[in-house]
Amino acid sequence: MTISTRGAAKAPAVLVLEDGRTFRGRAYGAVGETFGEAVFNTGMTGYQETLTDPSYHRQVVVMTAPHVGNTGVNDEDAESRRIWVAGYVVRDPARVPSNWRSRRSLDDELIAQGIVSISGIDTRALTRHLRERGAMRVGIFSGEALADDAALLARVRQAPGMVGASLSAEVATTEAYVVPAIGEKKFTVAALDLGIKGMTPHRMAERGIEVHVLPATATVEDVYAINPDGFFLSNGPGDPSTVDLTVIKAVLDRKTPLFGICFGNQILGRALGFSTYKLKYGHRGINQPVQDRSTGKVEVTAHNHGFAVDAPLDTVSDTPYGRAEVSHVCLNDNVVEGLRLLDRPAFSVQYHPEAAAGPHDAAYLFDRFVELMRDNNQPSVSLMEGQRA
Repeated sequence: MTISTRGAAKAPAVLVLEDGRTFRGRAYGAVGETFGEAVFNTGMTGYQETLTDPSYHRQVVVMTAPHVGNTGVNDEDAESRRIWVAGYVVRDPARVPSNWRSRRSLDDELIAQGIVSISGIDTRALTRHLRERGAMRVGIFSGEALADDAALLARVRQAPGMVGASLSAEVATTEAYVVPAIGEKKFTVAALDLGIKGMTPHRMAERGIEVHVLPATATVEDVYAINPDGFFLSNGPGDPSTVDLTVIKAVLDRKTPLFGICFGNQILGRALGFSTYKLKYGHRGINQPVQDRSTGKVEVTAHNHGFAVDAPLDTVSDTPYGRAEVSHVCLNDNVVEGLRLLDRPAFSVQYHPEAAAGPHDAAYLFDRFVELMRDNNQPSVSLMEGQRA
């Protein structure tokens, strides 16, 4: 990526897809060039959380909502230490932000962090193209990076794709840190950071959990050195087939309560023996309908994933760790949205129950994790009988 921060408001810009489709607009944010996987997000709010979600690393995000930037950028809603998207595509950015928490404009923030973006294009047409053709490599060019279309297309096609990409270590913390429980401490959880969002350990802390966030490279010894009551697998970017499963399998072997979300759901699926595959254009936004099959309840949920687990929807599967079933399913396309082990304390979902920036229908999943740890810490019947004797 090459960037400049000057002249963004007046500079022409062009977006080039790897199949040759081209969109022309105006530079937004930094001026220069950037490459990534073109994906679209259907959320009408929460753009600051989207930009700072590490799961968007190496992706160029197209916003389907026509107006973006209206509430500016504040100092509270970031989900990580920086913006992670490779590029940003909006139709009609706000000229002046209006919100009591706003500290600066979105344009200024994109410039400050060097995020090459484009505005003034037909994002509806671009989204329809991606739905029909699938997510694909893309480049955004402005300023001195502009050239003839054939040259730009050649540069786009040289960029790496998402299949086979191992990205977790690039976005995860390099040093372990602790998020203390809010109020009385009830449990200790080891959270493997594969691209964790800041709201996730906060949701656990609200429930009395002390969360030890560990690097993606953490070992089994690192996990159990803190004597955890539970283990958490976070969201994250990249291809789940590239992740080493040693730690996850050790956690399952020891029957430590496990909860995974998004990328963590895919990794649990692989540890159980299921394969994963790349979706045509993925699920990204805060309006995805998912059914909890144990209750029949339909939840509106927040998603950001381009891969999914290939598991049978209507049968219980035998795995190396006992029986497993699909617990949640997407009502738009029947994609697997959750897994549950029947013989060990482990479950996962494909979406984001921390719900930043909403909705909050799935917050109960953190309570379910608490219940799993509480049940696992109960003394066995035989032990209690022995104590009474």
